[in-house]
Amino acid sequence: MTKETPLVSGGYYHIYNRGNNRENIFHEARNYDHFLRLYAKHIFAVANTYAYCLLKNHFHFLVRIKEDLSGFPNTTDLSKPFSNFFNAYARTFNNAYSRSGALFERPFERVPVTTNTHFVRLITYIHQNPQKHGFVSDFREWPYSSYHALLSHKATRLQRDAVLEWFLEWFNDREQLEAAHQMMITEQDVAALAPDDFD
Repeated sequence: MTKETPLVSGGYYHIYNRGNNRENIFHEARNYDHFLRLYAKHIFAVANTYAYCLLKNHFHFLVRIKEDLSGFPNTTDLSKPFSNFFNAYARTFNNAYSRSGALFERPFERVPVTTNTHFVRLITYIHQNPQKHGFVSDFREWPYSSYHALLSHKATRLQRDAVLEWFLEWFNDREQLEAAHQMMITEQDVAALAPDDFD
């Protein structure tokens, strides 16, 4: 079961989850911003981030658990920082909207990413998710993903250089990264990496 897959140092993972009972986990722009601030606080110490997309009722991240975790107090359960992150966001969200109870489904999904092909396809799939779910007609219009940051020259905490190197094994230059995203990735293309993705 993907839900029981342990996180190990050095491993790449597709991390995703949705709101409990399919409930929206983002109501307004400030929610997305706060979610990313908490992500930085809880996750950057234990994982590098390659791509993400936040949607109204779910999210996707592609991460690699760091190999050097000497500064991290508990390496026996590397899912704990993610749980702490989700709990911190849920507390804020519940307080803001006068709700109670679990905000996210448990446990969160985590699927190992083990090949170059899967890495490239998954990044494209993550970015195309808003279009797949009908939130926008063109995924490039969605403001809450890493797509534009990966194409930008501005400073970012994403592992942009690593992503571009992976794509350049398949394509010739940065413009081809954009072209690669124009080829829609189907659920069959990433079935092994998102077996229980959300409709």
